[in-house]
Amino acid sequence: MSKQRAVVICPGRGTYNKEELGYFHKYHADRLDLLTQIDELRAAQKQVSISELDSASEFIMKEHTRGDNASALIYACAYADFLSIDRDKYDVVAVTGNSMGWYIALSCAGAVNFKVGANIINTMGTFMQEALIGGQLIYTCVGENWQAIEGAQEEIEKIISQIDGLYASIYLGGMFVFGGTEEALKELEKTLEPRDRFPFRLINHAAFHTPLQTPISEKAFAHFDREEFQVPVVPMVDGRGFQWSNYSSDVEAMFEYTFGHQVIQAYDFTRAVQNSLKEYAPDKIIILGPGTTLGGAVAQSLIAINWHDIDSKDAFIERQKSDPFILSMGMEEQRDLVI
Repeated sequence: MSKQRAVVICPGRGTYNKEELGYFHKYHADRLDLLTQIDELRAAQKQVSISELDSASEFIMKEHTRGDNASALIYACAYADFLSIDRDKYDVVAVTGNSMGWYIALSCAGAVNFKVGANIINTMGTFMQEALIGGQLIYTCVGENWQAIEGAQEEIEKIISQIDGLYASIYLGGMFVFGGTEEALKELEKTLEPRDRFPFRLINHAAFHTPLQTPISEKAFAHFDREEFQVPVVPMVDGRGFQWSNYSSDVEAMFEYTFGHQVIQAYDFTRAVQNSLKEYAPDKIIILGPGTTLGGAVAQSLIAINWHDIDSKDAFIERQKSDPFILSMGMEEQRDLVI
């Protein structure tokens, strides 16, 4: 049987929650060496070990969702999931990710090795947590059937232009993430029309992917070594929809993007997904764990371009029943189709 082409999507923050407690030990007890490497790195920084966090008896919101803890925890789970993909069944043709998922994508695609990736993600998570500049708020631009609400995007752009300290942070399928100062977000909450459960603040999140993070970007450039980056083994698609080829990539430009644009400019996950589809024509999309929160955003990105006649939530659900196009490794039944 010929292999199926797969685009792999790496998760960002907010994907390891109460339901995911113990994820690494449950699925990757045979890969504890990965945890050991991360724990050694964190021990040198006097940080709680990832092993301890994942094997805790209860999920503690203020501990497990901290940037300096959540980032490395998610990295360990996602990277181990990537190694678990059945390569006799799937040919991974490209890797992309959402927000922090770009750092995970670098490791999965071989642009940096596992230890370097662990250092990047742990250090950036720590920088962000220590500074905790601003915050994020998420809103929806689609209706119940995941089809675009007419004029919603234009209204969001208008609001951003009217509130000082407010920025576009992440284009997330049918959702939109604002980043801004505390004052700006409070003003925003008064302005937005409530839609279902939206808007709501993201806990322990700074104003990622906005100019407010310029001090973090500068700190990162001074901290990391350009020589640790290399041409990826697998193509990557970044938060602009730009492709980094495994045949010829400008490693210097990759380093500059990772700690420059990726930190201080809006992250267009929607475009990353759509360009991955158009350029690599996968048979499947595989979303690495932990968690299942990214599936909706990926599906909404498909709906926006009517991919394979998937033009609504209903159409997507029907397709998933008969021949699932998106396989989320955080879902038991779909995970079994991947490993």
